[in-house]
Amino acid sequence: MSNQKKILQIHPKDNVLVALTNLEKGEKVIFNSQEYIIQDTIASKHKFATENLQKEDPVYMYGVLVGRAKKEILKGALISTTNLVHDTEKYAVKDSEKQEKWQAPDLSKFIHKTFNGYHRSDGKVGTENNWLIIPLVFCQNRNVEVLQQALVEKLGFGKQQHLGLDVDALINDYTNGASSETILERNILKETEKKYKNPLFPNVDGIHFLTHDGGCGGATSDSVALCHLLAGYINNPNVAGATVLSLGCQHAQASILEKALAKMAPNNKKPVYILEQQQSVSEQELLADAVKKTFVGLIEANKIERKPAPLSKLVIGLECGGSDGFSGISANPTLGYVSDLIVGLGGATVLSEFPELNGVEQELINRCTSKEKATKFSTIMSTYNEKADALGSGFYANPSPGNIKDGLITDAIKSAGAAKKGGTSPVEDVLDYTEQVEKPGLNLLCTPGNDVESTTGLAGSGSNIILFTTGLGTPTGNPITPVIKVATNTTLYKKMPDIIDFNAGTIIEGITTIEETGEALLEHVIEVASGKLTKAKQLRQDDFIPWKRGMSL
Repeated sequence: MSNQKKILQIHPKDNVLVALTNLEKGEKVIFNSQEYIIQDTIASKHKFATENLQKEDPVYMYGVLVGRAKKEILKGALISTTNLVHDTEKYAVKDSEKQEKWQAPDLSKFIHKTFNGYHRSDGKVGTENNWLIIPLVFCQNRNVEVLQQALVEKLGFGKQQHLGLDVDALINDYTNGASSETILERNILKETEKKYKNPLFPNVDGIHFLTHDGGCGGATSDSVALCHLLAGYINNPNVAGATVLSLGCQHAQASILEKALAKMAPNNKKPVYILEQQQSVSEQELLADAVKKTFVGLIEANKIERKPAPLSKLVIGLECGGSDGFSGISANPTLGYVSDLIVGLGGATVLSEFPELNGVEQELINRCTSKEKATKFSTIMSTYNEKADALGSGFYANPSPGNIKDGLITDAIKSAGAAKKGGTSPVEDVLDYTEQVEKPGLNLLCTPGNDVESTTGLAGSGSNIILFTTGLGTPTGNPITPVIKVATNTTLYKKMPDIIDFNAGTIIEGITTIEETGEALLEHVIEVASGKLTKAKQLRQDDFIPWKRGMSL
Protein backbone atom coordinates (compact mmCIF):
# COMPACT_ATOMS: atom_id res chain seq x y z
CA MET A 1 0.00 0.00 0.00
CA SER A 2 1.43 3.38 -0.99
CA ASN A 3 1.96 6.14 1.57
CA GLN A 4 -0.88 8.12 -0.03
CA LYS A 5 -3.26 5.23 0.64
CA LYS A 6 -1.93 4.56 4.14
CA ILE A 7 -2.98 7.95 5.48
CA LEU A 8 -5.71 10.50 4.83
CA GLN A 9 -6.33 14.15 5.54
CA ILE A 10 -10.09 14.71 5.62
CA HIS A 11 -10.05 18.53 5.44
CA PRO A 12 -7.23 20.98 4.57
CA LYS A 13 -7.64 22.67 7.97
CA ASP A 14 -7.01 19.43 9.89
CA ASN A 15 -3.83 19.06 11.93
CA VAL A 16 -4.25 15.29 12.26
CA LEU A 17 -3.99 12.52 9.67
CA VAL A 18 -6.02 9.30 9.73
CA ALA A 19 -4.28 5.93 9.50
CA LEU A 20 -6.01 3.81 6.87
CA THR A 21 -3.86 0.84 7.84
CA ASN A 22 -1.70 -0.07 10.84
CA LEU A 23 1.42 2.09 11.16
CA GLU A 24 4.51 0.96 13.04
CA LYS A 25 6.58 3.10 15.40
CA GLY A 26 9.52 4.58 13.51
CA GLU A 27 7.85 4.12 10.13
CA LYS A 28 8.22 7.00 7.67
CA VAL A 29 5.18 8.14 5.71
CA ILE A 30 4.81 10.99 3.25
CA PHE A 31 1.72 13.07 2.65
CA ASN A 32 1.64 16.06 0.28
CA SER A 33 5.45 16.07 0.12
CA GLN A 34 5.67 16.24 3.93
CA GLU A 35 7.53 13.43 5.73
CA TYR A 36 6.27 12.11 9.05
CA ILE A 37 8.10 9.74 11.39
CA ILE A 38 5.53 7.76 13.35
CA GLN A 39 6.21 8.18 17.08
CA ASP A 40 3.89 5.41 18.34
CA THR A 41 2.35 2.26 16.97
CA ILE A 42 -0.88 3.53 15.43
CA ALA A 43 -3.75 1.18 14.70
CA SER A 44 -5.86 1.59 11.61
CA LYS A 45 -8.67 4.19 12.07
CA HIS A 46 -6.66 6.22 14.62
CA LYS A 47 -4.94 9.59 14.07
CA PHE A 48 -1.55 11.22 14.50
CA ALA A 49 -0.50 14.86 14.81
CA THR A 50 0.86 16.70 11.78
CA GLU A 51 2.72 19.23 13.93
CA ASN A 52 4.09 19.64 17.43
CA LEU A 53 1.24 20.62 19.76
CA GLN A 54 1.52 22.27 23.15
CA LYS A 55 -0.94 21.93 26.03
CA GLU A 56 -4.29 23.65 25.22
CA ASP A 57 -3.52 23.79 21.49
CA PRO A 58 -6.60 23.13 19.32
CA VAL A 59 -6.97 19.92 17.32
CA TYR A 60 -8.98 20.05 14.11
CA MET A 61 -10.63 17.25 12.15
CA TYR A 62 -13.24 17.47 9.38
CA GLY A 63 -12.31 21.16 9.42
CA VAL A 64 -13.79 21.77 12.89
CA LEU A 65 -12.46 21.91 16.45
CA VAL A 66 -12.66 18.43 17.99
CA GLY A 67 -10.51 18.82 21.09
CA ARG A 68 -7.52 20.37 22.81
CA ALA A 69 -4.18 18.90 23.75
CA LYS A 70 -3.99 17.86 27.40
CA LYS A 71 -0.20 17.88 27.18
CA GLU A 72 2.56 18.17 24.59
CA ILE A 73 1.95 16.03 21.50
CA LEU A 74 4.83 15.50 19.09
CA LYS A 75 4.49 15.55 15.34
CA GLY A 76 3.75 11.96 14.27
CA ALA A 77 2.45 10.95 17.71
CA LEU A 78 -0.79 9.08 18.31
CA ILE A 79 -3.83 11.15 19.26
CA SER A 80 -5.55 9.38 22.17
CA THR A 81 -7.65 9.90 25.29
CA THR A 82 -4.40 10.36 27.24
CA ASN A 83 -3.42 13.52 25.35
CA LEU A 84 -6.68 14.94 23.95
CA VAL A 85 -9.76 16.32 25.69
CA HIS A 86 -13.13 17.06 24.05
CA ASP A 87 -13.77 20.66 23.02
CA THR A 88 -15.98 22.37 20.44
CA GLU A 89 -16.54 25.79 18.96
CA LYS A 90 -19.29 28.01 20.36
CA TYR A 91 -22.34 28.41 18.16
CA ALA A 92 -24.95 31.10 17.73
CA VAL A 93 -27.96 31.94 15.60
CA LYS A 94 -27.36 35.07 13.55
CA ASP A 95 -29.61 37.09 11.30
CA SER A 96 -30.09 34.81 8.35
CA GLU A 97 -27.90 35.58 5.41
CA LYS A 98 -29.02 34.72 1.93
CA GLN A 99 -27.86 31.17 1.26
CA GLU A 100 -26.29 30.18 -2.00
CA LYS A 101 -28.65 28.08 -4.09
CA TRP A 102 -27.98 24.46 -3.27
CA GLN A 103 -27.00 22.29 -6.20
CA ALA A 104 -28.31 18.73 -6.12
CA PRO A 105 -26.06 15.96 -7.45
CA ASP A 106 -26.65 14.39 -10.86
CA LEU A 107 -30.14 12.83 -10.66
CA SER A 108 -30.32 11.45 -14.19
CA LYS A 109 -29.99 7.79 -13.13
CA PHE A 110 -32.92 8.02 -10.72
CA ILE A 111 -35.29 10.70 -12.01
CA HIS A 112 -37.65 8.17 -13.61
CA LYS A 113 -37.18 5.30 -11.17
CA THR A 114 -39.94 4.04 -8.89
CA PHE A 115 -40.40 1.60 -6.01
CA ASN A 116 -43.37 -0.68 -5.37
CA GLY A 117 -45.05 0.46 -2.19
CA TYR A 118 -48.35 0.58 -0.33
CA HIS A 119 -50.31 3.74 -1.15
CA ARG A 120 -52.25 5.26 1.77
CA SER A 121 -55.33 7.47 1.61
CA ASP A 122 -53.32 10.53 2.78
CA GLY A 123 -50.94 10.29 -0.19
CA LYS A 124 -48.06 8.71 1.74
CA VAL A 125 -46.54 5.45 0.56
CA GLY A 126 -45.34 2.61 2.78
CA THR A 127 -42.46 0.29 2.06
CA GLU A 128 -44.19 -2.33 4.23
CA ASN A 129 -47.77 -3.14 5.24
CA ASN A 130 -47.84 -4.00 8.94
CA TRP A 131 -50.42 -4.43 11.68
CA LEU A 132 -49.57 -3.27 15.20
CA ILE A 133 -50.69 -4.57 18.60
CA ILE A 134 -49.78 -1.94 21.18
CA PRO A 135 -50.07 -1.70 24.98
CA LEU A 136 -50.55 1.80 26.35
CA VAL A 137 -49.03 0.68 29.65
CA PHE A 138 -46.71 -2.07 30.81
CA CYS A 139 -49.62 -3.68 32.71
CA GLN A 140 -50.86 -4.87 29.32
CA ASN A 141 -47.61 -6.48 28.18
CA ARG A 142 -48.74 -9.95 29.27
CA ASN A 143 -51.98 -9.62 27.32
CA VAL A 144 -50.02 -8.52 24.26
CA GLU A 145 -47.76 -11.56 24.66
CA VAL A 146 -50.82 -13.83 24.91
CA LEU A 147 -52.15 -12.34 21.68
CA GLN A 148 -48.77 -12.92 20.08
CA GLN A 149 -48.86 -16.60 21.05
CA ALA A 150 -52.44 -16.93 19.82
CA LEU A 151 -52.04 -15.13 16.50
CA VAL A 152 -48.54 -15.43 15.10
CA GLU A 153 -48.36 -19.17 14.42
CA LYS A 154 -52.03 -19.66 13.56
CA LEU A 155 -52.05 -16.85 11.01
CA GLY A 156 -48.81 -17.98 9.42
CA PHE A 157 -46.56 -15.14 10.60
CA GLY A 158 -44.34 -17.34 12.79
CA LYS A 159 -42.60 -19.31 10.09
CA GLN A 160 -39.22 -17.71 10.85
CA GLN A 161 -39.68 -17.49 14.61
CA HIS A 162 -37.13 -20.19 15.37
CA LEU A 163 -34.49 -18.42 13.23
CA GLY A 164 -33.11 -21.73 12.03
CA LEU A 165 -32.35 -23.13 15.52
CA ASP A 166 -33.25 -26.83 15.74
CA VAL A 167 -34.15 -27.13 19.43
CA ASP A 168 -36.05 -30.36 18.69
CA ALA A 169 -32.71 -32.02 17.97
CA LEU A 170 -31.45 -31.14 21.46
CA ILE A 171 -34.64 -32.46 23.06
CA ASN A 172 -34.27 -35.69 21.12
CA ASP A 173 -30.62 -36.06 22.19
CA TYR A 174 -31.50 -35.46 25.83
CA THR A 175 -34.41 -37.93 25.89
CA ASN A 176 -32.13 -40.55 24.32
CA GLY A 177 -29.52 -40.10 27.05
CA ALA A 178 -26.93 -38.02 25.21
CA SER A 179 -24.16 -36.45 27.30
CA SER A 180 -23.71 -32.69 27.75
CA GLU A 181 -20.57 -32.92 25.64
CA THR A 182 -22.53 -34.49 22.77
CA ILE A 183 -25.22 -31.81 23.04
CA LEU A 184 -22.60 -29.02 22.94
CA GLU A 185 -21.08 -30.51 19.79
CA ARG A 186 -24.44 -30.85 18.02
CA ASN A 187 -25.02 -28.60 15.01
CA ILE A 188 -28.52 -27.14 15.43
CA LEU A 189 -28.37 -24.57 12.63
CA LYS A 190 -30.91 -25.16 9.88
CA GLU A 191 -31.53 -23.43 6.60
CA THR A 192 -34.60 -21.18 6.79
CA GLU A 193 -36.69 -19.64 4.08
CA LYS A 194 -35.72 -15.97 3.98
CA LYS A 195 -38.70 -14.62 2.10
CA TYR A 196 -42.27 -15.79 1.85
CA LYS A 197 -45.80 -14.65 1.25
CA ASN A 198 -48.19 -15.20 4.09
CA PRO A 199 -50.67 -17.84 2.85
CA LEU A 200 -53.69 -16.19 4.45
CA PHE A 201 -52.81 -12.49 4.10
CA PRO A 202 -50.17 -12.25 1.32
CA ASN A 203 -50.23 -8.44 1.29
CA VAL A 204 -49.52 -8.09 5.02
CA ASP A 205 -45.82 -8.05 5.86
CA GLY A 206 -46.19 -8.69 9.57
CA ILE A 207 -47.98 -8.32 12.90
CA HIS A 208 -45.80 -6.54 15.42
CA PHE A 209 -46.17 -6.37 19.21
CA LEU A 210 -44.63 -3.25 20.76
CA THR A 211 -44.20 -4.10 24.44
CA HIS A 212 -42.47 -1.54 26.68
CA ASP A 213 -42.01 -0.59 30.35
CA GLY A 214 -43.74 2.81 30.28
CA GLY A 215 -47.18 4.39 30.44
CA CYS A 216 -47.42 4.89 34.20
CA GLY A 217 -45.38 5.18 37.38
CA GLY A 218 -42.76 7.51 35.97
CA ALA A 219 -42.87 11.12 34.84
CA THR A 220 -46.25 12.02 33.35
CA SER A 221 -44.39 13.78 30.53
CA ASP A 222 -42.83 10.46 29.53
CA SER A 223 -46.29 8.86 29.34
CA VAL A 224 -47.54 11.70 27.15
CA ALA A 225 -44.46 11.33 24.92
CA LEU A 226 -45.14 7.58 24.72
CA CYS A 227 -48.70 8.26 23.49
CA HIS A 228 -47.36 10.59 20.81
CA LEU A 229 -44.71 8.03 19.81
CA LEU A 230 -47.33 5.28 19.48
CA ALA A 231 -49.55 7.63 17.48
CA GLY A 232 -46.56 8.25 15.21
CA TYR A 233 -46.18 4.50 14.69
CA ILE A 234 -49.83 4.16 13.73
CA ASN A 235 -49.46 7.18 11.42
CA ASN A 236 -46.34 5.74 9.74
CA PRO A 237 -47.12 4.80 6.11
CA ASN A 238 -45.67 1.33 6.77
CA VAL A 239 -48.60 0.61 9.12
CA ALA A 240 -52.10 -0.42 7.98
CA GLY A 241 -53.77 -0.22 11.40
CA ALA A 242 -53.51 -1.13 15.06
CA THR A 243 -55.07 -2.91 18.02
CA VAL A 244 -54.41 -0.91 21.22
CA LEU A 245 -54.74 -2.38 24.73
CA SER A 246 -55.33 -0.06 27.69
CA LEU A 247 -55.77 -0.84 31.38
CA GLY A 248 -57.76 2.36 31.98
CA CYS A 249 -56.25 4.14 34.99
CA GLN A 250 -52.71 4.75 33.68
CA HIS A 251 -51.06 8.09 32.86
CA ALA A 252 -50.87 7.15 29.16
CA GLN A 253 -54.57 7.59 28.54
CA ALA A 254 -56.23 6.43 25.34
CA SER A 255 -57.61 9.96 24.90
CA ILE A 256 -54.04 11.33 24.66
CA LEU A 257 -53.23 8.81 21.95
CA GLU A 258 -56.42 9.65 20.05
CA LYS A 259 -55.79 13.42 20.22
CA ALA A 260 -52.19 12.96 19.06
CA LEU A 261 -53.27 10.78 16.15
CA ALA A 262 -56.04 13.21 15.20
CA LYS A 263 -53.48 16.03 15.06
CA MET A 264 -50.99 14.00 13.03
CA ALA A 265 -53.57 12.50 10.69
CA PRO A 266 -56.85 14.46 10.81
CA ASN A 267 -58.25 12.42 7.92
CA ASN A 268 -57.00 9.08 9.22
CA LYS A 269 -58.84 6.16 7.62
CA LYS A 270 -56.74 3.40 9.14
CA PRO A 271 -58.63 1.01 11.42
CA VAL A 272 -57.57 1.56 15.04
CA TYR A 273 -59.23 -0.54 17.76
CA ILE A 274 -58.78 0.59 21.38
CA LEU A 275 -59.78 -1.88 24.10
CA GLU A 276 -59.80 -1.06 27.82
CA GLN A 277 -59.47 -3.91 30.30
CA GLN A 278 -61.15 -2.13 33.21
CA GLN A 279 -64.27 -1.77 31.05
CA SER A 280 -64.25 -5.43 29.99
CA VAL A 281 -66.22 -8.29 31.55
CA SER A 282 -63.09 -10.42 31.88
CA GLU A 283 -59.56 -10.73 30.60
CA GLN A 284 -60.60 -13.57 28.29
CA GLU A 285 -63.38 -11.40 26.84
CA LEU A 286 -60.86 -8.60 26.28
CA LEU A 287 -58.49 -10.94 24.48
CA ALA A 288 -61.23 -12.53 22.42
CA ASP A 289 -62.43 -9.10 21.30
CA ALA A 290 -58.85 -8.11 20.45
CA VAL A 291 -58.35 -11.25 18.35
CA LYS A 292 -61.56 -10.72 16.38
CA LYS A 293 -60.90 -7.04 15.71
CA THR A 294 -57.30 -7.74 14.72
CA PHE A 295 -58.48 -10.43 12.31
CA VAL A 296 -60.96 -8.01 10.70
CA GLY A 297 -58.21 -5.37 10.50
CA LEU A 298 -55.92 -7.83 8.73
CA ILE A 299 -58.65 -8.55 6.20
CA GLU A 300 -58.78 -4.81 5.42
CA ALA A 301 -54.99 -4.46 5.35
CA ASN A 302 -54.71 -7.37 2.92
CA LYS A 303 -56.80 -5.47 0.35
CA ILE A 304 -53.89 -3.09 -0.32
CA GLU A 305 -51.30 -4.21 -2.88
CA ARG A 306 -47.88 -2.86 -3.82
CA LYS A 307 -47.96 -0.37 -6.69
CA PRO A 308 -45.31 1.88 -8.28
CA ALA A 309 -44.46 5.12 -6.48
CA PRO A 310 -41.92 7.87 -7.22
CA LEU A 311 -38.78 8.07 -5.10
CA SER A 312 -40.10 11.39 -3.75
CA LYS A 313 -42.34 9.26 -1.49
CA LEU A 314 -39.33 7.93 0.41
CA VAL A 315 -38.67 9.27 3.91
CA ILE A 316 -35.22 7.98 4.82
CA GLY A 317 -33.95 7.97 8.41
CA LEU A 318 -30.18 8.41 8.78
CA GLU A 319 -28.64 6.52 11.70
CA CYS A 320 -25.29 5.21 12.91
CA GLY A 321 -24.31 2.79 15.67
CA GLY A 322 -21.24 0.87 16.68
CA SER A 323 -19.29 3.59 14.86
CA ASP A 324 -15.57 3.46 14.17
CA GLY A 325 -12.81 5.70 12.86
CA PHE A 326 -13.86 5.02 9.26
CA SER A 327 -17.55 5.92 9.75
CA GLY A 328 -17.08 9.58 8.85
CA ILE A 329 -14.90 8.72 5.86
CA SER A 330 -16.83 5.96 4.10
CA ALA A 331 -20.34 4.93 5.18
CA ASN A 332 -21.58 8.24 6.64
CA PRO A 333 -20.61 10.33 3.58
CA THR A 334 -22.24 7.62 1.45
CA LEU A 335 -25.50 8.18 3.36
CA GLY A 336 -24.95 11.90 2.89
CA TYR A 337 -24.80 11.43 -0.87
CA VAL A 338 -27.95 9.28 -0.80
CA SER A 339 -29.61 12.01 1.28
CA ASP A 340 -28.69 14.63 -1.32
CA LEU A 341 -30.05 12.41 -4.11
CA ILE A 342 -33.36 11.86 -2.30
CA VAL A 343 -33.70 15.55 -1.45
CA GLY A 344 -32.97 16.43 -5.07
CA LEU A 345 -35.72 14.02 -6.15
CA GLY A 346 -38.25 15.66 -3.84
CA GLY A 347 -38.13 13.15 -0.99
CA ALA A 348 -37.29 13.61 2.68
CA THR A 349 -34.38 12.51 4.84
CA VAL A 350 -34.09 12.65 8.63
CA LEU A 351 -30.84 13.15 10.57
CA SER A 352 -31.22 12.17 14.23
CA GLU A 353 -28.98 11.63 17.32
CA PHE A 354 -28.52 15.20 18.57
CA PRO A 355 -25.70 14.32 21.04
CA GLU A 356 -23.75 13.27 17.94
CA LEU A 357 -24.10 16.68 16.30
CA ASN A 358 -22.09 18.29 19.09
CA GLY A 359 -19.40 20.48 17.54
CA VAL A 360 -21.05 20.89 14.14
CA GLU A 361 -24.00 22.95 15.38
CA GLN A 362 -22.87 26.10 13.58
CA GLU A 363 -22.69 24.38 10.22
CA LEU A 364 -26.22 23.01 10.63
CA ILE A 365 -27.51 26.35 11.93
CA ASN A 366 -26.06 28.02 8.84
CA ARG A 367 -27.86 25.47 6.64
CA CYS A 368 -31.29 26.08 8.18
CA THR A 369 -33.69 27.73 5.75
CA SER A 370 -35.11 30.07 8.37
CA LYS A 371 -33.99 31.78 11.56
CA GLU A 372 -36.95 30.15 13.32
CA LYS A 373 -35.65 26.67 12.50
CA ALA A 374 -32.10 27.59 13.43
CA THR A 375 -33.25 28.93 16.79
CA LYS A 376 -35.28 25.80 17.47
CA PHE A 377 -32.27 23.59 16.74
CA SER A 378 -29.94 25.71 18.87
CA THR A 379 -32.39 25.75 21.79
CA ILE A 380 -33.01 21.98 21.72
CA MET A 381 -29.27 21.27 21.58
CA SER A 382 -28.33 23.56 24.46
CA THR A 383 -31.27 22.47 26.64
CA TYR A 384 -30.54 18.78 26.03
CA ASN A 385 -26.84 19.15 26.82
CA GLU A 386 -27.50 21.19 29.97
CA LYS A 387 -30.01 18.63 31.26
CA ALA A 388 -27.65 15.76 30.50
CA ASP A 389 -24.78 17.62 32.17
CA ALA A 390 -26.91 18.19 35.28
CA LEU A 391 -27.45 14.43 35.44
CA GLY A 392 -23.68 13.92 35.39
CA SER A 393 -23.19 12.98 31.74
CA GLY A 394 -23.02 15.75 29.13
CA PHE A 395 -22.51 15.25 25.40
CA TYR A 396 -18.76 14.89 26.03
CA ALA A 397 -19.45 11.45 27.58
CA ASN A 398 -21.19 10.06 24.48
CA PRO A 399 -18.44 7.89 22.92
CA SER A 400 -18.68 4.24 23.99
CA PRO A 401 -15.66 2.03 24.82
CA GLY A 402 -16.01 0.48 21.36
CA ASN A 403 -16.02 3.92 19.71
CA ILE A 404 -12.87 4.94 21.57
CA LYS A 405 -11.07 1.68 20.84
CA ASP A 406 -11.68 2.19 17.12
CA GLY A 407 -10.61 5.82 16.88
CA LEU A 408 -13.53 8.01 18.02
CA ILE A 409 -11.87 9.38 21.13
CA THR A 410 -13.98 12.53 21.68
CA ASP A 411 -17.63 13.26 21.09
CA ALA A 412 -16.64 16.06 18.72
CA ILE A 413 -14.68 13.63 16.51
CA LYS A 414 -17.60 11.23 16.56
CA SER A 415 -20.09 14.03 15.84
CA ALA A 416 -18.14 15.58 12.98
CA GLY A 417 -18.15 12.21 11.24
CA ALA A 418 -21.76 11.41 12.17
CA ALA A 419 -23.02 14.68 10.68
CA LYS A 420 -21.75 13.57 7.26
CA LYS A 421 -24.90 11.42 7.03
CA GLY A 422 -26.84 14.64 6.43
CA GLY A 423 -25.09 15.46 3.15
CA THR A 424 -24.94 19.07 1.97
CA SER A 425 -28.56 20.09 1.38
CA PRO A 426 -30.36 22.86 3.31
CA VAL A 427 -32.09 21.99 6.59
CA GLU A 428 -35.79 22.36 5.78
CA ASP A 429 -37.20 21.47 9.20
CA VAL A 430 -36.19 20.84 12.82
CA LEU A 431 -38.30 18.33 14.74
CA ASP A 432 -38.47 17.60 18.43
CA TYR A 433 -38.97 13.99 19.52
CA THR A 434 -42.20 12.44 18.08
CA GLU A 435 -42.90 15.42 15.79
CA GLN A 436 -43.81 14.24 12.29
CA VAL A 437 -41.90 14.70 9.06
CA GLU A 438 -44.08 16.99 6.95
CA LYS A 439 -41.64 18.73 4.64
CA PRO A 440 -39.52 17.29 1.83
CA GLY A 441 -35.80 17.89 2.19
CA LEU A 442 -33.40 17.35 5.09
CA ASN A 443 -35.02 17.25 8.54
CA LEU A 444 -33.22 17.27 11.90
CA LEU A 445 -34.93 15.10 14.54
CA CYS A 446 -34.03 15.22 18.23
CA THR A 447 -33.32 11.73 19.52
CA PRO A 448 -30.63 10.34 21.82
CA GLY A 449 -27.55 8.67 20.36
CA ASN A 450 -28.67 5.31 21.76
CA ASP A 451 -29.16 3.19 18.62
CA VAL A 452 -32.50 1.59 19.42
CA GLU A 453 -34.04 4.68 21.04
CA SER A 454 -33.01 6.68 17.98
CA THR A 455 -34.28 4.21 15.36
CA THR A 456 -37.49 3.94 17.41
CA GLY A 457 -37.82 7.73 17.16
CA LEU A 458 -37.08 7.80 13.43
CA ALA A 459 -39.86 5.33 12.70
CA GLY A 460 -42.18 7.20 15.07
CA SER A 461 -41.68 10.42 13.11
CA GLY A 462 -42.49 8.83 9.76
CA SER A 463 -39.37 7.25 8.26
CA ASN A 464 -40.34 4.45 5.87
CA ILE A 465 -36.71 3.32 5.39
CA ILE A 466 -33.76 3.65 7.79
CA LEU A 467 -30.13 3.59 6.65
CA PHE A 468 -27.85 2.54 9.51
CA THR A 469 -24.05 2.73 9.31
CA THR A 470 -21.82 0.65 11.56
CA GLY A 471 -18.10 0.03 11.85
CA LEU A 472 -18.17 -2.48 14.70
CA GLY A 473 -21.40 -4.32 13.87
CA THR A 474 -24.85 -4.24 15.46
CA PRO A 475 -27.98 -6.33 14.84
CA THR A 476 -30.38 -3.44 15.53
CA GLY A 477 -33.65 -3.39 13.56
CA ASN A 478 -37.13 -1.93 13.84
CA PRO A 479 -40.57 -3.59 13.84
CA ILE A 480 -42.22 -1.42 11.18
CA THR A 481 -39.42 0.20 9.17
CA PRO A 482 -36.75 -1.72 7.23
CA VAL A 483 -33.27 -0.98 8.57
CA ILE A 484 -30.48 -1.31 5.99
CA LYS A 485 -27.14 -1.91 7.69
CA VAL A 486 -24.13 -0.32 5.94
CA ALA A 487 -20.58 -1.40 6.89
CA THR A 488 -17.82 1.21 7.05
CA ASN A 489 -15.14 -1.36 6.28
CA THR A 490 -14.86 -4.55 4.25
CA THR A 491 -13.48 -6.56 7.18
CA LEU A 492 -16.76 -6.09 9.06
CA TYR A 493 -18.84 -6.79 5.94
CA LYS A 494 -17.12 -10.15 5.52
CA LYS A 495 -17.07 -10.95 9.24
CA MET A 496 -20.80 -10.37 9.90
CA PRO A 497 -22.61 -11.15 6.64
CA ASP A 498 -25.74 -12.25 8.52
CA ILE A 499 -26.42 -8.72 9.83
CA ILE A 500 -24.79 -6.39 7.26
CA ASP A 501 -26.63 -5.51 4.04
CA PHE A 502 -24.20 -3.26 2.18
CA ASN A 503 -20.47 -2.52 2.12
CA ALA A 504 -19.03 0.99 1.95
CA GLY A 505 -15.53 -0.23 2.82
CA THR A 506 -14.56 -0.15 -0.86
CA ILE A 507 -14.19 3.62 -0.43
CA ILE A 508 -11.39 3.12 2.12
CA GLU A 509 -9.71 0.68 -0.26
CA GLY A 510 -9.85 3.15 -3.15
CA ILE A 511 -12.02 0.81 -5.26
CA THR A 512 -15.09 3.06 -5.42
CA THR A 513 -15.90 6.71 -4.86
CA ILE A 514 -18.47 8.06 -2.41
CA GLU A 515 -20.69 8.97 -5.37
CA GLU A 516 -20.51 5.50 -6.92
CA THR A 517 -21.16 3.83 -3.57
CA GLY A 518 -24.06 6.19 -2.86
CA GLU A 519 -25.72 5.39 -6.17
CA ALA A 520 -25.32 1.66 -5.53
CA LEU A 521 -26.81 2.07 -2.07
CA LEU A 522 -29.83 3.94 -3.44
CA GLU A 523 -30.42 1.08 -5.90
CA HIS A 524 -30.42 -1.25 -2.89
CA VAL A 525 -32.85 1.06 -1.08
CA ILE A 526 -35.26 0.82 -4.03
CA GLU A 527 -35.15 -2.99 -3.82
CA VAL A 528 -35.87 -2.94 -0.07
CA ALA A 529 -38.62 -0.36 -0.49
CA SER A 530 -40.18 -2.76 -2.99
CA GLY A 531 -40.18 -5.70 -0.60
CA LYS A 532 -36.68 -7.18 -0.42
CA LEU A 533 -35.99 -8.29 3.16
CA THR A 534 -33.14 -6.66 5.06
CA LYS A 535 -30.87 -8.79 7.23
CA ALA A 536 -32.50 -7.28 10.33
CA LYS A 537 -35.92 -8.36 9.03
CA GLN A 538 -34.64 -11.87 8.32
CA LEU A 539 -33.37 -12.05 11.90
CA ARG A 540 -36.63 -10.56 13.25
CA GLN A 541 -34.79 -7.71 14.94
CA ASP A 542 -37.90 -5.84 16.08
CA ASP A 543 -36.25 -3.44 18.53
CA PHE A 544 -38.51 -0.85 20.17
CA ILE A 545 -37.42 1.38 23.08
CA PRO A 546 -39.28 4.64 23.78
CA TRP A 547 -37.04 7.47 24.99
CA LYS A 548 -37.46 8.54 28.60
CA ARG A 549 -36.28 12.04 27.97
CA GLY A 550 -33.16 13.22 29.69
CA MET A 551 -32.33 9.71 30.91
CA SER A 552 -30.33 8.63 27.87
CA LEU A 553 -27.59 9.91 25.59
